[in-house]
This record gives sequence, structure tokens and C-alpha cells, in this order.
Amino acid sequence: MNDQFRNPSEATSHAQRLDRLAEVAVRVGLGLKPGQEVVMTAPLEAVALARRITEHAYEAGASLVTTLFSDEEATLMRFRHGREDSFDTASAWLYEGMASAFKNGAARLAIVGEDPSLLAQQDPEKVSRANRARSKAYMPALNLIAGFDTNWTIVSAATPAWAKAVFPNDPEDVAVAKLWDAIFSASRVDADDPIAAWAAHNGNLQTRTRMLNEKSYAALHFKGPGTDLRVGLADDHEWNGGSTTAKNGIVCNANIPTEEVFTTPHKDRVDGTVTSTKPLSYQGTLIQDIQVRFEAGRIVEAKARTGEAVLNKVLETDEGARRLGEVALVPNSSPISRSGLLFLNTLFDENASSHIALGQAYSKCIRGGGTMSEQELAARGANKSLIHIDWMIGSGQVDVDGITADGQAEPLMRGGEWVTA
Repeated sequence: MNDQFRNPSEATSHAQRLDRLAEVAVRVGLGLKPGQEVVMTAPLEAVALARRITEHAYEAGASLVTTLFSDEEATLMRFRHGREDSFDTASAWLYEGMASAFKNGAARLAIVGEDPSLLAQQDPEKVSRANRARSKAYMPALNLIAGFDTNWTIVSAATPAWAKAVFPNDPEDVAVAKLWDAIFSASRVDADDPIAAWAAHNGNLQTRTRMLNEKSYAALHFKGPGTDLRVGLADDHEWNGGSTTAKNGIVCNANIPTEEVFTTPHKDRVDGTVTSTKPLSYQGTLIQDIQVRFEAGRIVEAKARTGEAVLNKVLETDEGARRLGEVALVPNSSPISRSGLLFLNTLFDENASSHIALGQAYSKCIRGGGTMSEQELAARGANKSLIHIDWMIGSGQVDVDGITADGQAEPLMRGGEWVTA
């Protein structure tokens, strides 16, 4: 285990650190305000963290906390025994209810900790159909999240299946303990004052976004092994990173942890080839060594060493699934990268590496985008899709240039590290 992910204070118990993570989730992640409702989703194995978050939410003045628990065993039962025609069905009523809650001011909190290979042995066609149905049903709620209509955040819990995937050579209890250590450290829970540590970290990320917004590059150029990719940036794009202010005026951190600065690519101005530098765990399938080629913003060729069938099904979700909705820069020296761990979880692995995302763009990353229509956003290059899937393309071997409006290349990253002030 990498030393930086060890608990620096042996006197701090697991229960205390779990309580700190819950406090960070509520105070930093959500920035919860008195009177707000909270809608929380969590795997069954994360009940201890969910309870701690619930307690902190009520202490912060939440009017009501509603938690929806998921069960991976029940998910597998569906694929093993469900009717053939059932895989085109999703609980639209549930997502409509969540969207209604968000419209009425509820905060959104997700605890994640899924088994990276849960559906690896299941029929890719059924997996694709179920994912497409869920994505369509979830769209009313997703639009409000992607647009930051309300404050929201995602945190993680160490579950046995996930822990064993990350530490396959350890007994389950040891693997779970190691994964908790990694989560606590990456989430800045082990700092003497986690809330102050997050304030300082957000300040550093926002300094970087100000620099990039002042540069106002027309494109980014990624170059490395298997990668020669030019990503045009949307007209009137805006870089974001760290905390953000939702439309309800509440400052939140959407991801705990986060190391990225990100913006919106132009959906029609991406060209070249790119190779993933870390596996993508998507809906229980591990997709490794992704290689794609873009022409005029659209993926025209895609392959992967494992999970290729699922990848191609994802790309068939809708027209926007073959185009980019996000590009993000993360230094190779980020704490998560330095840990040397492959988390097999996008929330963590995307913060170890620069990355791109297929699908839906964030209106937050277009100046004035929060008040624009879909047509106005599209005119500036923002993509629309049922999906938003991040995958990692950065490493210590990847360079990034910023391309100015007159076509000049300025070095942004060399060997995965920032070279600009």
C-alpha cells in the first residue's frame, strides 16, 4: 500500500474518519442549506456511510433525507431470470419523481461503490438495452444535474466487490480496509481540518481555471503513445474546476474527490486518434485499451481489448454518444495518480488522468449557458446525448498544447505535468 494512503494518525478510528467523510459530503460536497431536502442513492453495502451523511444533513438543517438503496445481487437476478422484453423497461416514475424533487430545491447526493465487473458475463445486448432504457428515463433528472439547477455531489464507499477488484491478492477484510484508507486520503478526510483543506484545494483549482479562461484557447492538442488528437473547444466555452455555484446560489463540489479542470469541446471539431490510458468500468463491464478515431467530431472507428461489444453498444445509444461532451486536464502528479492504484472507478481514475467524456455536455461550461435553450447551446458546439461517460487519456507520456485562435501551439502539459504558471 502506498504510504500516502495510510492513515497519518493511528489514533483516528475508522468510525471517526467515516464521520469526517460524511461531514465533507454534506458541508463541502453539497454545501447544504437549512430547509433543503436531500435525495440520496447508495448501494446496500454503504449503509454505514449513508447513515452518517443523514445525521450530518439533519444537523445542517435538512428538512428531509430520502435514501434509495440499490442491490447488485438483485441486478444480476434481472439479467439471469428477467423476461426478454423487460430489458427495454426502466422506472420512469422514479426518475420523474427525482426530477420533481430537484425542481423543488432538493439536493442530490450519490454514494458509489459498484463492482467494476458486475455485468461482465452478461449478454452485452441486454446490458445495452437496459442502459439505454435507464438513460432515457433518467434524462429529466440528468438535465437538471448537468445544468447545475441544484447542488449535488458524488462520494464513494468501499464495498467488498470493489475492494477485491482493486486489491485482488488480499483477503476481503484487508482489501476493504485498504480501499477505505485510499478513499479517506483522496477525499482529504485525513487532513487536520478537512473543510479548510478543501477550501485551499478549491482555490488552487480555480487559479488554474482563471488562467485557462484568460487564454481562451480554440483547441487542445493531445500527443502521446497511440494518441494524436485535436479537441476543438466550444464557442464561448468556460473552464471550471473544484467548487461551483449552482443555479440556486449554493456552492457545491460535485465530485469528492476532484483534481480536474474541465470544459466543453465543440461537438463538430474533434479530429484524430486517441488511446485510453486506464480501463473504463461502465455499468459493470470493464472496457480496456480503448482506441477510437474521430472525424469532424464524430467517432468513426472504435475498438477495445476487452468490452468492445459493450463499447460499441454505448456508441449506438444516440447520435451524441459518438461525440464529446467534456474534456478535462489533470496532472500526472495528482495524489490519486501518485498512489499507483487503479481504482476501476471513474470518480477516482478520472482524477488521476486527463480525460474526455462521450455524450452530454455541461451547460455550465458555456458562458451564460445556464439560461440558453438547447438550440443556443448546440449552436456554440455543446453536445446532447443520453449518456455522459468519462474515460482516461492522460499519462506521464502524454503532452498537451493549447492552440490559440490564430493556430499557434502553446505548451500546457509536458509528460503529464503543467508547464504554465
